[in-house]
Amino acid sequence: MQPKVSVRGLPLYKPGKSLEEVKREFGLEDVIKLASNENPFGCSPKVWEALEGIKGEFQYYPEGAAPELREKLAEHLEVDPRRLIFGNGSDEIVQIIARTYLDRGDESVMADLTFPRYETVTRIEGGVPVVVPLKEGVHDLEGMLAAITDKTRLVWVCNPNNPTGTIVSHEALSDFLDRVPPHVLVVVDEAYHEYVTDSAYPDTISLLDYNPQIIILRTFSKIYGLAALRIGYGIAHPDVVAELERVREPFNVNRLAQKAAIAAVEDETFVFYCRTQNRIGISQMTEKFDEWGLSYFPAHGNFILVDTGHPADEVDEYLLRHGVIVRSGLHLGFPTHIRVTVGKKEQNERFLEVLHAYLHKKGK
Repeated sequence: MQPKVSVRGLPLYKPGKSLEEVKREFGLEDVIKLASNENPFGCSPKVWEALEGIKGEFQYYPEGAAPELREKLAEHLEVDPRRLIFGNGSDEIVQIIARTYLDRGDESVMADLTFPRYETVTRIEGGVPVVVPLKEGVHDLEGMLAAITDKTRLVWVCNPNNPTGTIVSHEALSDFLDRVPPHVLVVVDEAYHEYVTDSAYPDTISLLDYNPQIIILRTFSKIYGLAALRIGYGIAHPDVVAELERVREPFNVNRLAQKAAIAAVEDETFVFYCRTQNRIGISQMTEKFDEWGLSYFPAHGNFILVDTGHPADEVDEYLLRHGVIVRSGLHLGFPTHIRVTVGKKEQNERFLEVLHAYLHKKGK
């Protein structure tokens, strides 16, 4: 039995190695993971309190429309509740969008070095990925605009971009949206939105008011620390949401995730703390990179893509053997870079110590 043509040969998504896997493979007890852009501070204590209250509800299906979370998040974002859709992580909404809007032969425009699921879901639906190279690590919006044809249905803008961590500005995105034809839906993926402190970063919700053909993706997996529970959301015009809802699975966001997300949204102090510590951590790392003469992309999320000047897999292997998990840039399109998540102060210190030992060994 053969799968459908569009699925044959699709590459498997390669997540970062887990703590348990590295401990087994290298016989280590003390391992830190800075590979998957997770929040090193975990989640808000309020989440645990909220989950304690639903111990007797595990046998019940969740409410598919997530009404309680919908109201809470709509209030927090100051948007109409009808503009929200929830997914099993924002990854699922990426899949829902492709399934809703792409027919065989339709085109989907994206950057060449960005979140790989955009290309994967396009191919699964029989669509054609149209790849536009990044310009100095940033989305080339002019190039993406020029790539749009009558067959284009979707444009994907990851902002901050994964894996480079760069951003497009409010002015650039607004100008871009003004020139995108009405038959195209622009997906602005803001998984790292809450980490950004740059004033040039777009206020996409305000842009949505004037551009009904965009959808904004955000997640509770990053700064909110709920990656294990898998919950993300989209913000779009109610008509777009209504179409996406036709494709969404009935009980896609579990009861635990909904309760946890409500509690997470309520704890703005925790979010502020994590954002502040992240900026401190970025400075902690980049000061050393500057000292060692390593180049890196401007970091606006909770990770840094740094050029070690050596084969990425070799650097990755050395770090693994010393109990530090990062992400090799080889399969991300950057053969001499590594992507490192910003951790707690002591985790960053350990990473820097091991990386420095490697560079010293190599004579740099």
